[in-house]
Amino acid sequence: MAFVTANWNPLGEAFYRKIELYEMGWNLREGLRDCLIAAAPYGGPIALLKESQRRERSASARPLLEIYSAAGVPMASFPWKSGVVVHISWTVSDDLLCIQEDGTVLIYDMFGNFRRHFSMGNEVLQNQVIEAKVFHSAYGTGVAIVTGAFRFTLATNIDDLKLRRLPEVPGLQVAPSCWAVLTQDRQTKVVLASGKDLYVLDNTACTPVTPPGIDPQVSSYFQMAASFSYKYLALFTDTGHVWMGTSNLKEKLSEFDTKVRSPPKQMVWCRRPKSQQPAVVLMWDRLLLVAGKCRESIKYHLDEESFLVPELDGVRIVSRSFHEFLHEVPGACEEIFKIASMAPGALLLEAHKEYEKESQKADEYLREIKEQNLLPEAVRQCVEAAGFEHEPETQKILLRASSFGKCFLSNFPPEQFVGMCLDLRVLNAVRDYSVGIPLTYAQYKQMTVQVLIDRLVFRRLYPLAIEICRYLKIPEFQGVSRVLKHWACFKVQQKEEPDDVIACAINQKLGDTASISYSEIAARAYECGRTELAIKLLEFEPRSGEQVPLLLKMKRSQLALSKAIESGDTDLVYTVVTYLKNEMNRGDFFMTLRNQPVALSLYRQFCKHQEQNTLKDLFNQDDDHQELGNFYVRASYGEGSVEARMAALQNAVDEFNKAKNEFSAKATEEQMKLLRWQRRFQEEFDKPYLDCSLHETVHSLLLDSKHKQAEQLYKDFRIPDKRFWWLKISALAEKEDWEELEKFSKSKKSPIGYLPFVEICVKHHNKYEAKKYVTKVTLEQKVKAHLAVGDLEQAVEAAIERRSESELNLVLSRCTPTTDRALLDKINSARAGALKK
Repeated sequence: MAFVTANWNPLGEAFYRKIELYEMGWNLREGLRDCLIAAAPYGGPIALLKESQRRERSASARPLLEIYSAAGVPMASFPWKSGVVVHISWTVSDDLLCIQEDGTVLIYDMFGNFRRHFSMGNEVLQNQVIEAKVFHSAYGTGVAIVTGAFRFTLATNIDDLKLRRLPEVPGLQVAPSCWAVLTQDRQTKVVLASGKDLYVLDNTACTPVTPPGIDPQVSSYFQMAASFSYKYLALFTDTGHVWMGTSNLKEKLSEFDTKVRSPPKQMVWCRRPKSQQPAVVLMWDRLLLVAGKCRESIKYHLDEESFLVPELDGVRIVSRSFHEFLHEVPGACEEIFKIASMAPGALLLEAHKEYEKESQKADEYLREIKEQNLLPEAVRQCVEAAGFEHEPETQKILLRASSFGKCFLSNFPPEQFVGMCLDLRVLNAVRDYSVGIPLTYAQYKQMTVQVLIDRLVFRRLYPLAIEICRYLKIPEFQGVSRVLKHWACFKVQQKEEPDDVIACAINQKLGDTASISYSEIAARAYECGRTELAIKLLEFEPRSGEQVPLLLKMKRSQLALSKAIESGDTDLVYTVVTYLKNEMNRGDFFMTLRNQPVALSLYRQFCKHQEQNTLKDLFNQDDDHQELGNFYVRASYGEGSVEARMAALQNAVDEFNKAKNEFSAKATEEQMKLLRWQRRFQEEFDKPYLDCSLHETVHSLLLDSKHKQAEQLYKDFRIPDKRFWWLKISALAEKEDWEELEKFSKSKKSPIGYLPFVEICVKHHNKYEAKKYVTKVTLEQKVKAHLAVGDLEQAVEAAIERRSESELNLVLSRCTPTTDRALLDKINSARAGALKK
């Protein structure tokens, strides 16, 4: 297959080739001359700004900032209306940075929509920017500038702007002849050249350095280039030599004499990952030179003005007519296609070619591979080489050869072959002229599928992104759903379409996909000024918790309250009610709640514990006299003075009368009456009687031996006799006034019987007193009375006398293992007799 190697050029131990990616679709009459040009890495878009016009101030001469795909397909174009541009470049997310002389950095998306801007500081504004560079690190996209005062300022991450002013270079009176930014181990440094001296600037110091092996005749450095990974640095000197070494300037890799003393327009690295071959590409007006370790070089003649774009595994060359890719030929491709190669992959490819010709030589080649046990290696080489080939036909040939070889292997794992087929189909799809992303296999693996999907989404290539997600079987929430959400967010920005049409189209496309939030799409519509569309989209959102916050943000509080109530989430309702309270005047707020009974009820519950006065206002507005009366009753317990409590109770009586609730009014009047009594007792006896119930007050008086006052309350409030007797015997027993208790028991016949006397004495550990009252107990209560004082024999006699089986069982339950056996027999005998009857 001689045609495959036709464009290969040897350099040292490696080969380099230049392949055509696209015939450019743009129509540039003057080419790339006098243009500021920026091409995003990983096959990204290209931006152009005419350098000859960018300093013009008149409106009629405003230059155009043009954005194209890598295939030269126009994506955006708009007149530049801002200040003088020093440098343009792309971020890691394919946003365009335009750095102006005054230090202002403007950011646009790839369709020319302005995103935001930031400044590099006041010092930069005063001294102006003379040169700028954009770099990428672990933190994101950074910007480095050198000012008219020859000072460097850095911003490591433009999304989290923190400006750093680097130390001053001693004795620097002119601008550096060349400089580069290096980022390694999360540290960002600047390497600069001034005359024959090199300096490294970091956060704290300016350090002079001397590269090892540099020619002592060097008096100036014209160009400086860091590799794509920032691990290597190349220097072009005034002697025409290119020095290549590590970026820490401690190790020299090689040096090459270009024989050209004039400084190149561009110098970039061309190094494949894991390659041992250092190579630098230099470009002059009509010459492209590839220099490596050996004395030889590769030269290409340039017919047009060109621009070099460094990539992970090579260099893109952009001109008016063509877009090409220069790179080192990968090892697998070299092994297979090199002339007279006897590598396993080359033999397998020949075997497959002979097989298609139906020649017996196919068997000979296969035998040769199998005899050396190299068939698995041959298949692997063909699969790997297919990934590095740009032409689909070459890819197919290699994959068919590997598939042919697999047929003769019983246990070859299919994952590598299947994975490569999937990857190549995706790569060929995005390399298509209409898409214009010329990714290589190495770049694709480095950037990952998710990033590729993101880039397609940013370019609004939604159908292709969805097809790739489905083809690669990416999980729904990471793939199709995410793409559809981005599509919907873009759809709501199309202001020429009516709200109903857009909402219907989005709902038809998204349906009830669980991983898509309509509220996020609605929020985007609201940000674009389409409030009604946002409300329509929220109708499709099944989660009220997602609807309500956005409705509140849109000032649709009534709808938000309705949605919160429908959700049944009380916390959500409280959130809306609190928002309404802060946003509306008091009258409108109460009126809104009246129309929503659920919200009103919840707000009342809140006010009971937090805002009592607000609760009163609610009841007043509704003329709810019953609840107002209850409010005043509750409030009476919290007032300080007795007068205030009395006033609150009087208000309660008035409200209960308005509500025609005689029972509550009478009860409140009784409470007022008790309060008056309590105040009198407090004043007379200098003891706290307030905040007690009627029965507690009587009990307290009895404990304090205020029997007359207790009996007054007993009569005044018509306390039932039984209740009063209970209160009195409890108080006397608590005081252990057994003598007064006995007198009280003899004063008149007890309305509660005498069993309570027995039990109250036992409760206070005085069985002696308790036995005095056992004789007075009625026959029906005799058993309980005897049991209370622990007299089992008398309890048995009383139970037998009453012939009650239940009482006999009660006595038996109180017996213990130590109970007299004769007594147990007596109980069991009596139980048997009771059962017979």
